[in-house]
Amino acid sequence: QLQVVESGGGSVQPGGSLTLSCVASGSSFYYYALGWFRQAPGKEREGISCISSSGDVSNYADSVKGRFTISRDNAKNTVYLHMNSLKPEDTAVYYCTATPGGLPYYCSFYVAHYHYWGQGTQVTVSS
Repeated sequence: QLQVVESGGGSVQPGGSLTLSCVASGSSFYYYALGWFRQAPGKEREGISCISSSGDVSNYADSVKGRFTISRDNAKNTVYLHMNSLKPEDTAVYYCTATPGGLPYYCSFYVAHYHYWGQGTQVTVSS
C-alpha cells in the first residue's frame, strides 16, 4: 500500500512559478510510474505530466509542455512538478498519483492506470 501527499500549492500571479511536491509512504517509489493530474472546477481530471518508473521517460500534456517539468527522487520517495510561466488556466487542484508495475520506460495519462492518489493541492493563478 502506498500513500501520497501533495504540497506546495498556493496563489501566484500569471507568469510566476510554483513547485509541487508529493511524498510517498508505505512503500517505495522505485517500481512506480508517477503522474500529476489536475482538475479545474466543472472539468474532468486531466493528466498533465507523468514519469516512468525508470525515471528516463516523461510525458507532458500539450497545455503545459515547455512550462512544466516533472522529476523524481526515489531516495526521498518524492516526485516534483516544477511549474513555470503559470497562466490563469492552470488554476486547478493538482493531484499526485502513482501506480505499480508497468513498463519501466513508459507512463500514461490514463486515469484508470493509477492506483494511488493524493488529496490534492490547490494552485490558483490570478492577478
